[in-house]
Amino acid sequence: MSDRPSHLRTVIVVLVAIALAAAAIFAVRAWLAGPQLPELGQGAGITRAEIDAFEPFAFEIGDADDFLERGARGNAHVLYAKSPGGVEASARRTLRFRDLIEEAAERHDVDAETLTALVFLESAGRPEIIAGPDPESAAGLAQILPGTATSLLGMSVDLERSKTLTRRIERDRRRAREAKTRKRRRKAARRMTRLRRERSRVDERFDPRRALDGAARYLEIGERRFGLEGLAAASYHMGIGNLGGVIETYIAPRRPRRTTRGTVDAYELSYPRLYFDSSPLRNPRTYRKLLSLGDDSRTYLFRLEASREIMELYAEDRDELRRRNRLQLAKASAEEVLRPEQDNPPFEDADELRDAYDDGDLARLPDRPRRLGYTVDSRMGALARRLGESPRLYQGLRPEALAGLLYIAKETRLIAGGGTLRVTSTVRDEPYKRELVRTNSQATRSFSLHTTGYAIDIARDFRSKRQERAFIYVLDRLKTLDVIDWVYEPGAIHLTVGPDADRFMPLYEGLVARR
Repeated sequence: MSDRPSHLRTVIVVLVAIALAAAAIFAVRAWLAGPQLPELGQGAGITRAEIDAFEPFAFEIGDADDFLERGARGNAHVLYAKSPGGVEASARRTLRFRDLIEEAAERHDVDAETLTALVFLESAGRPEIIAGPDPESAAGLAQILPGTATSLLGMSVDLERSKTLTRRIERDRRRAREAKTRKRRRKAARRMTRLRRERSRVDERFDPRRALDGAARYLEIGERRFGLEGLAAASYHMGIGNLGGVIETYIAPRRPRRTTRGTVDAYELSYPRLYFDSSPLRNPRTYRKLLSLGDDSRTYLFRLEASREIMELYAEDRDELRRRNRLQLAKASAEEVLRPEQDNPPFEDADELRDAYDDGDLARLPDRPRRLGYTVDSRMGALARRLGESPRLYQGLRPEALAGLLYIAKETRLIAGGGTLRVTSTVRDEPYKRELVRTNSQATRSFSLHTTGYAIDIARDFRSKRQERAFIYVLDRLKTLDVIDWVYEPGAIHLTVGPDADRFMPLYEGLVARR
């Protein structure tokens, strides 16, 4: 009896096993990599499923460094806008403690640049600062909570005595401010100095050396727990236990393999992945857990990286730091960082607008709500008739800005389960801007990104809280990706798209340009 059929069956079994193994590997890789980018605008029409699946900024394995840099750029504005005395003054104060920072970093085997950035971000180099009304809040150069100081970091904190001394320091500060003679001011200042010294003895969070040692020890503990410096740094604000819970939620039911440095595979998991691979639709439980910790915790690592860059620029290129500072402070958002005036001149008049439409540098704003997810406000361009022009001339955007609008509208609708956005303002020229200034006290007299075609106003008349939350989520994600920046305005949200909005152009090509 021949054994060939048996041999054939063996071959078939092996081939099937190989195919199943390959399919399993492919499935795991697909889960790790996230949703794939479909090809849009390549045929005669796009399906709704293709539109919904389009995600050019899906996180993929290997993207962590790029997404961390994006997050730093997207979250830098608040540091420039709110650093006490400005970023240069804050950097200068921080560097006063550089020797102590390096000592603490070496003692605990952590990165000195990370610790320097942490001091800039947490206290702007002010060792006496308290986050709340009294020392029960985070306090000192590294903004450490009293419970963390005593239970985890081995620091000495007599909280009641610290509170008493803080009240006395505040009383003497008021006396110094209100003193009518120089002698009384000096007397109060001397008392404050003595009281501060005593407070730093009973509450080591106010002792710069002890505070920096505590912060470095926290980073050391975090790195031992998570096996990755970035995760340790992210845990500094949200807490090691909270970050552990976020990771647990993200990986369940899949388990990471153990490594020599911790329980997390550093290649497979990073904080940028936790953040950017979680949304209301993808890994929603992780997204909700991060959201519950507050915005400061979710974006802490990105702001820490932005602080690191500021400190590097202060040390190596202050002219560049000052240039960025001017752009960051030009508006209430970082829109002039994304689109600086010298690279984006305004449209001077109606003729320039018409030429831009003819040349394809501007695109008319289509009004197809069911297809595109937004409506065009009937009053847009209402001041045009005062200029002898048609309102339609002022209902357009740069193609990449329109592509960004299409993406924002489709993502908001997808997450909210329906609804449309109402666009209230798009491109203007200089005469229209001047006319608007005469009638609207909120309108800017200075350079406006509306006059470039890159800015969009969207009404805040959402049909539901769900739609509003979805819209803000989309804007926040794109801001953190450094693709747009946005601010609240009376009755509207004003947003500006940056150069990376060209990644949305397949939507424009498929939904607008081909029609």
